[in-house]
Amino acid sequence: MQDQNTPLSPEDKVAPELVESVAEAGSSQENPGTPPPVDTTPSLEEQLRAAELRAAEHHDAWLRARAEVENVRRRAQDDIGKASKFAAEKFATAMLPVKDSLEAALAIENGSLENLKEGVELTLKQLTAAFQSGNVAEENPIGTRFDPNKHQAISAIEADGEPNTVITVLQKGYLLNERVIRPALVVVSKAKTSA
Repeated sequence: MQDQNTPLSPEDKVAPELVESVAEAGSSQENPGTPPPVDTTPSLEEQLRAAELRAAEHHDAWLRARAEVENVRRRAQDDIGKASKFAAEKFATAMLPVKDSLEAALAIENGSLENLKEGVELTLKQLTAAFQSGNVAEENPIGTRFDPNKHQAISAIEADGEPNTVITVLQKGYLLNERVIRPALVVVSKAKTSA
């Protein structure tokens, strides 16, 4: 080995450069088809343009969803308005034959009492059928326990049996879909006082 202080010959000076070029050539021969690495990260301007496009797409989707919600709300309000406006249509249609029967009975000038009674009974059957189709139920609580939600007590009379029992119905009550539309007017029993 040479001493480091000794001067290099011109051949020795070229040798390190050759070594480097030989090393580079050797490394390129290991992966001859691989191109040098390229910077593939997008620039800030490209990233900004892409973010703006995504923001515009999201804004457009939000506007469309908002419009759809508004349309659904408006349609629901229209449906509610129509439902309340035409809620009685089914019941009114069922009541028309009852009215027709009553008018026909009044048009007969010299009918017998028996015929009139028969006509009223048939009209009552039509009315009962109309009530059933409209979910109107009769509340006739005779002999049942007094229910302040469905009955209105007019008076209380001392009677045998359990107190607060309906003993007389003065006027029947009616329920529409289990909701009281007219309470039954009743007389209830109370316990006898001992003298």
